[in-house]
Amino acid sequence: MTDPLVPASPRPASPLPGARTPGTTAPATTTLSPAVTAAPPGRIGRPLTEFWSASRQPASSGTLLVCAAVGVVGAVLLVDHRLGLGAALVGLAVWAAAAPVLVRRRAVGDLVTAGLSVALVAVVAVRDASWVAALCLLTAILVGAVAATSARSAPAVVLSALSWAAGAFRTLPWITGGAATLVGSRRGRVLAVLRSVAVTVVLLVVFGMLFASADTVFASYVPRVDLGLLPGQVVVGVLVALVAATLADLAVAPPGWSDAELPPGRPAPRGEWLLPVLALDALVLAFVLVQVGALLGGHRHVLETAGLSYAEYARQGFAQLVAVTALTLVVVAVAARRAPRASERDRLVSRIALGVLCVATLGVVASALRRMSLYMDAFGLTRLRLFVVVVEVVLAVVLVLVLVAGVRWRGRWLPRVVVQVVAVAMLGLALVNPDALIVRYNAAAERDASLVVGLDVQYLQGLSADAVPEIARLDEPLRSCVLQHVAVEASDGVAEWNLGRARAAQVMGTADLTAGTACADYASTRQ
Repeated sequence: MTDPLVPASPRPASPLPGARTPGTTAPATTTLSPAVTAAPPGRIGRPLTEFWSASRQPASSGTLLVCAAVGVVGAVLLVDHRLGLGAALVGLAVWAAAAPVLVRRRAVGDLVTAGLSVALVAVVAVRDASWVAALCLLTAILVGAVAATSARSAPAVVLSALSWAAGAFRTLPWITGGAATLVGSRRGRVLAVLRSVAVTVVLLVVFGMLFASADTVFASYVPRVDLGLLPGQVVVGVLVALVAATLADLAVAPPGWSDAELPPGRPAPRGEWLLPVLALDALVLAFVLVQVGALLGGHRHVLETAGLSYAEYARQGFAQLVAVTALTLVVVAVAARRAPRASERDRLVSRIALGVLCVATLGVVASALRRMSLYMDAFGLTRLRLFVVVVEVVLAVVLVLVLVAGVRWRGRWLPRVVVQVVAVAMLGLALVNPDALIVRYNAAAERDASLVVGLDVQYLQGLSADAVPEIARLDEPLRSCVLQHVAVEASDGVAEWNLGRARAAQVMGTADLTAGTACADYASTRQ
């Protein structure tokens, strides 16, 4: 049996298209040659050495052309534009060279993870809230690194971002060698083509500028080129092309961290291992039973026995409960590594002890979520409160996954699935439209008179364009009071198009706002 949180040795991977195997000759042509040979299972240092020192083959001409085209698209759609549809298209385009390789390798898990990364980038075309876009972009980078490096084990997932950065340096000689091979004996012909293109561009620019200055009508048909943006476009285009090439290189020859063998954990004696785990089980169960008693006792119990209001009770200790949930995962990982497993009885005892700890911690999660629910009922919903609820739910899902892994005492699939769960959670956060949810939740709480501090109008006025359609549904004079202070900038062109901004601009264009005294009128109604 193997450790539930330590990956087991995988089956040898099938050779990639174009890879040389013992006893066979190399194929005559390849569509995308491996940058390095696949790393066999071994100790940690061996894949690191092979990652840098393995034989190199230049990138194919098709890969170079695809990466160059992606770089041009990135330069046009990203420079001098706000994040929107253009950035979403670039997030999809950078996988153009890597995705076919993943398909040929039948790397279904990596394809799913890469798809989640693309979907996270696409959020910038749907949501205007900068905090949602930032969270999704950061998650997309980390998830994309996991997909590109084919990370499956816990160390490989942790090292995926550094592996991707190292892969960028490894890619440079790969693409330069491919460019040299592409030119080869046709160097003179390529130089002639470049000279012809350069002369053509100069002639078109000079005569075009002269004709445009001579006739206004003709000038209206001539595309405007801002030479001041050219340096930025060149830099961004090169970086985007390098990203696409790095993803392709890593897809063909991913690092071997997932195949590396970690030193096995030495099992502890059953009595030595069991005492701290059972003591922690008892402590967590006792806490959960106290929480159940408080909830069943209701408001009167909380006030009379604990001397707290619901709001104070909800606010008290939430951060500590989140920390307890996270620390439990660490304790389970360490305990599983040292768990006695010499006999079937040892394995059964280990499963029961750690399973009880995970189940009891789920009760802690339920208590934390209940406290936050009470707190939001009293003080309203905010971005931070919504985000910590998502974090706590993700921790709960991870606990459930750990329980599933512990049933068969195998957890090789767990690290990558946890990454996918985080990606899905961020996508779910974006899809619920947090800013609009805040308006809807707080307005309903105010109507029910459950908010202790009243509706924070200034907070609503600082929300993004995503909240505008929901604000427009509020009753007057609150509706006009909030909308008068919401600034919505319409998207300029296809590259900047954003669903949240487009819907907000449509609402603001047809809104009939009460002039002048809307906020004063609302304040007077609250007195």
